[in-house]
Amino acid sequence: MTSFKDHFSAHAADYARYRPRYPEALFTYLTSLCEECELAWDCGTGNGQVAYALASHFAHVIATDASAEQVAQAVAHERVSYQVAPAEQSPLDDNIADLVTVAQALHWFDVKRFYAEATRVLKPGGLLAVWTYDHLRADAVLDAVVRRYADEVVGPYWPPERRFVDARYQTFSFPFPEEQPPVFDMTQTWTLDDLLGYLSTWSATRRFMKTHGTNPLDEVREELSRVWGVAEDEKIIRWPLHLRVGRHRA
Repeated sequence: MTSFKDHFSAHAADYARYRPRYPEALFTYLTSLCEECELAWDCGTGNGQVAYALASHFAHVIATDASAEQVAQAVAHERVSYQVAPAEQSPLDDNIADLVTVAQALHWFDVKRFYAEATRVLKPGGLLAVWTYDHLRADAVLDAVVRRYADEVVGPYWPPERRFVDARYQTFSFPFPEEQPPVFDMTQTWTLDDLLGYLSTWSATRRFMKTHGTNPLDEVREELSRVWGVAEDEKIIRWPLHLRVGRHRA
């Protein structure tokens, strides 16, 4: 099996609990572009949230991830088959998928090899959709504290692949002619504890903790609490999605 950089297996349960959810409108849009909705492959499925959403639109979904721990946390669905497999070497047959999706994971792949695998797996006319999101948006004051945490407190601990997320996946080549998708946002209604839980899942947070044995969130916890107000109060958090979609024309 191809080796991979595993930043999330050790806290797969937290990742499943605190990561934001993708909007249903995104999956409705992708489905509308598909010529058929028989099989979708969700690659780098993580906790399975994309696979679970796709199951409402496709007869069968195959969801793969290189991390057995992540797959173990995925939400079961009768039309979803979860398998542990690297992105570059899937268990799917040739020319079988109507849609291949990669959510917030392309930057961890050997992109050239994955594109070759997606091309092999897709039917002629099938779609490849990849997307990422970067920093959250709430209000100017809260955003500034989170951005300082990201850039200054844990900034040196981001894996080098983070640069692709910061570039919104625009620096990647793309193997197929691209569609012009609409703009989608993720939104969550969170308490302060939810926000702190999300920040704790960042790869940079975990690398800081592994290096120093301390929690970097302690450096901003008091400031976050002050700008948030009552910890149990809920705020709307937003993440703009950056989506690239192309059709395989054999």
